[in-house]
Amino acid sequence: MAMGPAVMGAVGLAGVNALILVVLSGVWVRNYRTFRSNLTLGLLAFGVVLLLENLVAIYFFFGMGALYADSPLVGEAVLVLRGLQFLALAFLGYVTLQ
Repeated sequence: MAMGPAVMGAVGLAGVNALILVVLSGVWVRNYRTFRSNLTLGLLAFGVVLLLENLVAIYFFFGMGALYADSPLVGEAVLVLRGLQFLALAFLGYVTLQ
């Protein structure tokens, strides 16, 4: 079954979220090497775990797309959740890069 536009949007947002997390994790690696702070190490661990979650989500979107194809409501809910994650990462990225 083909994925609907909501699910395709969720796939796109998961990809954008993964890119943001790669950038943020790079900043946190650099900061950890400089400061050796447990807080920075925690942020790095957070970034890596959330990056893995987004990569697994992208895999499942393509590997198990039929799970979302039957219900437009589920696809829209997944899109909203990925959008909220994007907003959270945008705010975190803004304050991290300041």
